[in-house]
Amino acid sequence: MAIVTNDIDLSPGKLAAQVAHAAVDCALTLSKKSPSLLQKWLDEGQKKVVLRASEADILRLKAKAGSMKLCTALIRDAGRTELPPGTLTALAIGPAEDSKIDKITGQLPLK
Repeated sequence: MAIVTNDIDLSPGKLAAQVAHAAVDCALTLSKKSPSLLQKWLDEGQKKVVLRASEADILRLKAKAGSMKLCTALIRDAGRTELPPGTLTALAIGPAEDSKIDKITGQLPLK
């Protein structure tokens, strides 16, 4: 699950790159902390959904996911192309059971 900020205008390529950064970050984290959960996600087709929210909501969602012990990756841009350095662009949550992620993101619109 990735949530991208709707507070800034991202080109389609930039949006795709930021979501990919977030997904890879969570996958690498799980490879160390919970290899079996990562393998389950890989075996099930690596489901990804992209939603949108404000920066404030993204920070709130990260805290909520953290309190539920879910893997998260908050992505801030390096500032080499379209955005100033440090711009918050995306948050990944999971992989995890859909029911757990839905408790956090169920009200968000698709990107």
